[in-house]
Parts: sequence; structure tokens; C-alpha cells
Amino acid sequence: MSLPIHHMIASGPRPVAPFSHAVEADGWVFVTGQMPTDPDAPDAPLPQGVEAQTQRVIDNLKIVLGGIGLGLEHVTMARIYLTEFQRDYAAMNAVWLRNFEPGKLPARTTVGVTGLAVGALVEIDLVARRP
Repeated sequence: MSLPIHHMIASGPRPVAPFSHAVEADGWVFVTGQMPTDPDAPDAPLPQGVEAQTQRVIDNLKIVLGGIGLGLEHVTMARIYLTEFQRDYAAMNAVWLRNFEPGKLPARTTVGVTGLAVGALVEIDLVARRP
């Protein structure tokens, strides 16, 4: 087994805590949970509503994956955290489905939480596999 590779993507979102954007080990890539912050304006207000926040999070995940030569098609597992699970689950799912090829959805767990960093409504982390 080789040593893990710690990736920080220059164009990626500014981390809200001390972590790498992704860590890669033996072809597996673990992408840190992303927030709905704008990489070009990290101090700007968050997008309004779970739909806009979910899309911003997915866009941030695409930036991280793209920075290491991968895309959403390489994702094997996702974990989604929602602060308003009952209210936002269906709307988040609608955005999620628009970002993946039909019939090729990653395995996934979605949980309700009491709070997220930066006051976000949604956070998503991923596991991907390098071909």
C-alpha cells in the first residue's frame, strides 16, 4: 500500500476547518464534506434555500474532483447531511438527480443533523474510485 496523497485544489473552496480537500489511497479518493460557499467569494452570503445550496455544494465537489482528474461518474458513495431533513429531503433529491446519469447513482446515506458549519443547510462528502 502506498502512502496517502493529500490534495488541496488551488481553485477549490476555502476550507472552513483544517483539512485536505481530498485524500487518495490506492485509487480510492475521499473528498471532504463541502459547504455551499462560493470559491470565488468565500465570505459572500450562502445561496438561499436548499436547492441552491445543494447545487453549490455539488459544484464545489466537482471542482475538487476535477482538480485531481476525476468527475461525478467516479463517485461510489456519498453522505449527505441536512439540517432540515423533513423539509428539505425531496428538494435536495431533485437537485441530486439532475447531476448524475440516470441509472448510475452512487450509493448514499442521508442524515438529519442539528447544525452545520457556516450555517449551511446541506453538506456532502464523497468517496470516489480512480479508474
